[in-house]
Amino acid sequence: MEYEGTLYRPPSEAYSLIIQVTIGCAHNKCTFCNMYREKKFRIRTKQEIMRDLDECRAMYGPRVRRVFFADGDALVVKTEMLLELLAYVRKLFPYCERISSYGTARDVHAKSEEELKALAEAGLELIYLGAESGDNRVLEHINKNVTAEQIISAGQKLKRCGLKTSVTLISGLGGRKGIREHAIKSAELITGMNPEYASFLTLRLYEGTQMNEEVKRGEMELITPDEIVEEMELFLSHVDSPGTVFRTNHASNYVVLAGTLNEDIPAMMRKLEDVKAKKRYRMEEWRRHI
Repeated sequence: MEYEGTLYRPPSEAYSLIIQVTIGCAHNKCTFCNMYREKKFRIRTKQEIMRDLDECRAMYGPRVRRVFFADGDALVVKTEMLLELLAYVRKLFPYCERISSYGTARDVHAKSEEELKALAEAGLELIYLGAESGDNRVLEHINKNVTAEQIISAGQKLKRCGLKTSVTLISGLGGRKGIREHAIKSAELITGMNPEYASFLTLRLYEGTQMNEEVKRGEMELITPDEIVEEMELFLSHVDSPGTVFRTNHASNYVVLAGTLNEDIPAMMRKLEDVKAKKRYRMEEWRRHI
């Protein structure tokens, strides 16, 4: 099996069998992102995907415990085909404990609750939803093509249908002028969704992206590690999402936090205070290798 183009997956899928159900991202217009720029979006055929699964069965057999459907938003695929693929995964890998996928709020709203419930019953357990921010001004600026209200309702819909959600936000995405609004509105978004998992990565910009050009022209200022800590403190002091497993363990993060909301917020706040006082941030050289 050969992957097409650069492959991306969440940190928690490091040991999963990754299967490209789609190539690229159906939206692929976010101003900060270069992940799928070189790919033209398409949904792979069922035959292509099943051939990959057959090959992986021969190679890994009973060792497969988790399967992740890539690329950017496999949930966009028609429900009938997803159900067939889920059944095939279960047939080939009887010891598989979890099947997960990237998905967007628009993907969630495009499916009925009956469809989502059917996917959950067939074995799809977790949807990774890149919210990026809870601030509508930020979402408009990055050309996310969705509102915070739509993201919240998508998370609530997934929960009603028995699907777990892992929500990703991005530190620094509002720039220096938007620190407070980005942090507090993102806290409100997580509060409204109460997802099973939530995480932050930290903004890194790459050549060729629209946001990178904005920074070069002085239209947007990136925030410092100290300001990122302040933004995180604002988030943690405003969020109310009991039971949500919270992480900032992406390679881009200056500070690694791990805990469960709301019970571990005081301990995480103390760590942030200590890190900022001692300037114990992840080295820039380490953050470049992502």
